[in-house]
Amino acid sequence: MSDAPTDRNRLDAEESPYLRQHADNPVNWQPWDEAALAAARERDVPVFLSVGYSACHWCHVMEEESFEDPEVAEVLNEQFVPVKVDREERPDLDSVYQTICQQVSGRGGWPLSAWLTPEGKPFYVGTYFPTEPRRGMPGFGDLLERIADSWSDPEDRREMERRAEQWTDAVRGELEETPDPGDPPGEALLGAADALVRGADREHGGFTASGPKFPHPGRIHLLLRAFDRTGRDAYRDVATGTLDAMAAGGMYDHLGGGFHRYATDRTWTVPHFEKMLYDNAEIPRAYLAAYRLTGWERYAGVVRETFAFVERELTHPDGGFYSTLDARSRPPESRIDGDDGDGRGEGDEDPTPEEGAFYAWTSEEVDAAIDDDTDAALFEERYGVTPAGNFEGTTVLTETATVPELSKSFDTSESEVEERLDRARAEALAAREERPRPRRDEKVLAGWNGLMIAALAEGATVLDDDYLAPAEDALAFVREHLWDPDEERLSRRYKDGDVKGVGYLEDYAFLGRGALACYGATGDPDHLGFALDLARAVVEEFYDPGAGTLYFTPESGEDLVTRPQELRDQSTPSSVGVAVELLLALDPFLPAGNGDGSEGGDEGAGADPDGWPDFAGVAESVLGTHGSRVESRPTEHATLALAADDWAVGHLEVTVAADGVPAAWRDRLAERYLPALVLAPRPPTGDGLRDWLDRLGLDDPGPIWAGREARDGDGDPTLYVCRSFTCSPPQTGIDEALEWADRLAPEAGSGER
Repeated sequence: MSDAPTDRNRLDAEESPYLRQHADNPVNWQPWDEAALAAARERDVPVFLSVGYSACHWCHVMEEESFEDPEVAEVLNEQFVPVKVDREERPDLDSVYQTICQQVSGRGGWPLSAWLTPEGKPFYVGTYFPTEPRRGMPGFGDLLERIADSWSDPEDRREMERRAEQWTDAVRGELEETPDPGDPPGEALLGAADALVRGADREHGGFTASGPKFPHPGRIHLLLRAFDRTGRDAYRDVATGTLDAMAAGGMYDHLGGGFHRYATDRTWTVPHFEKMLYDNAEIPRAYLAAYRLTGWERYAGVVRETFAFVERELTHPDGGFYSTLDARSRPPESRIDGDDGDGRGEGDEDPTPEEGAFYAWTSEEVDAAIDDDTDAALFEERYGVTPAGNFEGTTVLTETATVPELSKSFDTSESEVEERLDRARAEALAAREERPRPRRDEKVLAGWNGLMIAALAEGATVLDDDYLAPAEDALAFVREHLWDPDEERLSRRYKDGDVKGVGYLEDYAFLGRGALACYGATGDPDHLGFALDLARAVVEEFYDPGAGTLYFTPESGEDLVTRPQELRDQSTPSSVGVAVELLLALDPFLPAGNGDGSEGGDEGAGADPDGWPDFAGVAESVLGTHGSRVESRPTEHATLALAADDWAVGHLEVTVAADGVPAAWRDRLAERYLPALVLAPRPPTGDGLRDWLDRLGLDDPGPIWAGREARDGDGDPTLYVCRSFTCSPPQTGIDEALEWADRLAPEAGSGER
């Protein structure tokens, strides 16, 4: 009996929930590894690469339609080496082949289906394929047969290999190559904000005039910062209009809190029902910023409810956060009793999972869940529950009536309406908890945890200190399980004791942002030290001084057909943009003159003989390389545009010399919208600071700390406010310090450094 790896499905040895979901398929799925690729070379057959993730609705559909079909499996097993990849574990592979799919077809998504030469070069790509031809898409089985026949024909194969070379060159040009360096963009913020206003849907919110609609938190931050800079109402109105629409629509879970992945329509009514950790980190950060700018309590409530959802449903018992909740689940019993025409009769013990089944409602289900008839009627009118529904005979809850409107139509006070709605929501949530739940992907990913840690730390600064504990617990969890302190290297994924994968740029950058936010919220230098270590690794592993860029994959990692960069914001912020923001924010903590004279030396551009890279020099180099891209297409590169603005106008540095930041000062800082703020607590005395420097491995303090002791050495808490090398005198009052922050704020149109 042959023991070749492709003779069996090998996914039962994987910890990824997505891969394990396919472990029982008759397809002899292989993980992406050298054994699978070597088998393709030895058998001289193409690789069929299928990329998805556990919460992906259409991934499940294609599995049920095709990958569970023995006849399809036979063709895949005999004519190809079928490889299954979890895009959350291998975002580098997803980036490479998703890019060529978008170049060739004009669209992408999951499941991603790619046919590759044994060397990994793509020659045919697509996403979901139905079993039979439909809407211009070929049937999957027929497509497999045609590709296999062409591979066996010498003339057709030469054409396929020629195409593979062309496509590989194209994807290298898109992902790996860089332009000649120029100057960092001096004014990207307002140009980006103007473009966003021009393209905004002013009626329904969002940045397109049709569906689908995505949250785009980076664009919200751009608009809020532009409004703060200029006072132009249109910037604020587009940002808040989008936030209001998301919070009122079906993308937001009005019972359990948290956000689904995106809305499928213009009015934000029907979502794609996955709940992703990264959305429930980045979207609350946008609401926190808007809350600080406007003071609108509704935004703070959305953040609190979203954090409560994350704590309840996505938190590992030992700290850290799980990745996703599935879009699908088995429908509740109320929808499967009797024959409803779809073949599911009474007593069907294993109904097919359906998208949105956990979250949508019928009128009968509302009446059964809520005891009081008036409460139920208020709930239905508030959230648009009707017999016809708005989603396949059920209703996705959306805010369709305001409290004042309900007060008038029910002839009662607004306070009573709110009291009844609170009671009705609690009863509906309790009833929903009894339904079959969506599956949870319990991978703990370093980068996504970094996003959530940063959001919680910011929430602790703005709303409630209680959010610090889960932020610090998660940071400790990731450091314990995914960080190698000896090698100063990060792994990607933890699952049930199993650690897998090298860390990518997003892991280091996102986690560094989270660690820095924890330092600002707590004043704990250990968090700052971890952020510095991660930033140093960013430069050592991802910065290429010759290309002037930060690559997504580490220099010591696997060689793919191209080495990708992640410059655009996609479902997560640009890892290059976040890395540049992090390097610029951390540079003032390093001794003045750090990195001087090291450019082009034996240790490479950006290196320092004492082990600390020139963070600001690397950031400036990257912004210079990609400046023209940011200026020409700023809305696609929102995070990179924000980083460019940080470089152009400087961070607002607020140094607090004290044994702890006074609570009254924290409250005043929480009330103010202060973009690009770096809060830098330090001990009040030089001796205390020396202890910190020893712990951080720094010989001398950086400019953000140097000479900034407590006033007169008497221990009174003291603030120093600086921006772009201009600083206030020492201040012992928070109001006076905030006046200096206003005085040092960049003017509209500023951008020359």
